[in-house]
Amino acid sequence: MDFWSSFTRLAETNFALSLAALLTLWLCAARAWRLAVWWCLLFGGALFIVTATKVAYAGWGIGIAAIDFRGFSGHAMRAAAIAPVLAFLLAQRRAGLLRQAAIGAGVLFAVGIAISRLALAVHSISEVIAGLALGFATAWCFIRIARQAPMIYLDRFTLVFCTVLLLPVLTTRPAPTQGWIEQVAVRLAGEEKIDEIRKRMGRKPDDRREPQVNTSG
Repeated sequence: MDFWSSFTRLAETNFALSLAALLTLWLCAARAWRLAVWWCLLFGGALFIVTATKVAYAGWGIGIAAIDFRGFSGHAMRAAAIAPVLAFLLAQRRAGLLRQAAIGAGVLFAVGIAISRLALAVHSISEVIAGLALGFATAWCFIRIARQAPMIYLDRFTLVFCTVLLLPVLTTRPAPTQGWIEQVAVRLAGEEKIDEIRKRMGRKPDDRREPQVNTSG
C-alpha cells in the first residue's frame, strides 16, 4: 500500500467517527455539557450535508457538471472538522502562540488528507475544496464557542491516550459507506431508478452484487 492510500485512512469513517465520539465523551467527562452538545450538533450537521449531497447525486444526478462536483468529500470534511478541534482541546491551556500553532498543525493535516484524495483520484478538486470548507467551518464554529466557555481542566493525557488506543481501528475493514448511500438513494428515488443509481455509483446496471467497499468518501 502506497503512502497516500495509508495516509488517507486516517480520515476514514471508522476511525474518524470513533475519534469524534471520543471527543464527545471527553467533553462529557469534563462536564462541558454545552460544548459536547454543540460538537454533536455541528459535526452531525456536517455529516448530514455530506451524505445528503452524495445521495442527491446518486438518486437524481444532482451536481454541478461544470466543476465536476458530485458531493462533498467526506474524508476532507472529517479531517478538517476533527483535527483542528482535537488540536485546540489539547493545547487549550497553553500560551496563545502555541495554541495557534497546534490548530495550524491540525489544518495542515486536513489539507494533507485533501491532497491524498486528489492523489488517489477519488474526488475532484471542487469536491475536496467543498469538503475542506465545510469541515473548517465546523471546526471554526466549535472553537469560537469553546473560547467563550469556561476553561476545561480535565487531564489532556487521557484524551491523547484514548486517541492512541483507537489506532487499531485503522486496520479494520472500511465501512461500506458507498453501499449505504446507494441503498438510501434507491429507497428515496425508487426501485425503478436502481440502474441509473448504480451507474452513477460506478457500477454496471446489471451488477446485482452487494456494493464493494471502497475508499471514496
